[in-house]
Amino acid sequence: QVQLVESGGGLVQAGGSLRLSCVASGSAVINVLGWYRQATGKQRELVARIMSGGITSYADSVRGRFTNSRENAKDTISLQMNSLRPEDTAVYYCYCRTQLRREYWGPGTQVTVSS
Repeated sequence: QVQLVESGGGLVQAGGSLRLSCVASGSAVINVLGWYRQATGKQRELVARIMSGGITSYADSVRGRFTNSRENAKDTISLQMNSLRPEDTAVYYCYCRTQLRREYWGPGTQVTVSS
C-alpha cells in the first residue's frame, strides 16, 4: 500500500508560478512518480513523471515551463510550474507505480490560473 498526499495548489495569475509537492508513504518500492492533471470536461492527462533511474518525461504542453524533481530518500516529488497559463487550470494528481506494477493516486489539488 502507498498513500500519496499533494500540497501546494492554489490560485495564481497568468505568468505566475506555483510549486506542488507530493509525499509518498508506505513500504512499497516505487519505480515511477509523477503528476497527471484533469481539467473540467477533459480526460486526465500526463504532466510529468520520473522513473527510478532518474529519467524524466514531460507533456509537450508543459516542457520548458514545468520541472519535476524527486528526492529518492524521501519518496517526495515536487513540480515547479512557471509561466503558468489559463489552460494549465486543472486538478493535479500525484501518481505512482510500484515495483509490483500497482498504481496509486493522490486525492488531487486544484490549480487555477486566471487570465
